[in-house]
Amino acid sequence: MRHRKPPSQTWRTFLENHVKTMVSVDFFTVPTINFQMLYVFLVLAHDRRRIVHFNVTAHPTAEWTAHQLREAFPWDSAPRYLLRDRHRIFGRDFVEPLKAMGIKEVISTPRSPWERAFVERVIGTIRRECLDRAIVFNQASLCRHVKSFLAYYHESRTHLSLVKDAPVPRPVQPPEGGTVVAIPQVGGLHHRYERRAA
Repeated sequence: MRHRKPPSQTWRTFLENHVKTMVSVDFFTVPTINFQMLYVFLVLAHDRRRIVHFNVTAHPTAEWTAHQLREAFPWDSAPRYLLRDRHRIFGRDFVEPLKAMGIKEVISTPRSPWERAFVERVIGTIRRECLDRAIVFNQASLCRHVKSFLAYYHESRTHLSLVKDAPVPRPVQPPEGGTVVAIPQVGGLHHRYERRAA
């Protein structure tokens, strides 16, 4: 009697089993006011939807991208798995440092952004809630916009997947803590609401 091979786990099961040891990386482009194209590189930790690292460049290379990973994960803090797409920027000069850091790549199938849904969702959020409402003058301007938004994203913006908490957990404020006040963030595009004693 032949024994059947057990079915391999589904993609969703893999994500749930390894969510604390996975990051996703991706690029997205942003045009400046004078039509220069800038590239934003993101590293997203899946467990709390935290942006571990970002940087901006006008000319991305595999070496530059590998250097960004070394900055994101100094010493022995590298994740076990890295999810990425099949973009040609992730060439040999990117893959070799990954192997040296002990990171295993999980490459998505062609034209399947849902396999990297977390990082794709964050990119859409950054675009809709920040960059679509801002004027980008140059690389420094784009860095300031993204940095300002990520402070709001990590500390104030709630996520349904985190049971309406922010990536950096927020304490619950009881009603006796005072009246609710709005604190402007991201240049007034968004607000953080807290209770303050009168």
